[in-house]
Amino acid sequence: MKRIYYLSTCDTCKRILKGLKLPSDMELIDIKQTNIDAPTLDWLKEKTGSYEGLFSKKAQKFRGQGLHEKTLSDNDYRNLMLEEYTFLKRPFIIYNEEVWIGNAKTEVEATTQFFNAF
Repeated sequence: MKRIYYLSTCDTCKRILKGLKLPSDMELIDIKQTNIDAPTLDWLKEKTGSYEGLFSKKAQKFRGQGLHEKTLSDNDYRNLMLEEYTFLKRPFIIYNEEVWIGNAKTEVEATTQFFNAF
């Protein structure tokens, strides 16, 4: 699998993608147009260890829906992400068995180092 799940209106996603020398066979998926599917989300959970690690607590709807005041299970995180793209950390970058999640400095540096080595 060679995919990038990103938000086309997100300046951070644009900046990250602009800095990568991506292979031509990478599939770019705008999560606003096509949300992540359950099998891919489940695969990512197996690679990263939890749905919570894939979930963006910075999403406005997280506080707006009062979710920050609740104790959420891993299944709750999964269902929320499948229902609403804004709950996904972004970008999700998948290259075969390698996975990078989100825009933390360490993730961006590791992703850049990997793709710019091509």
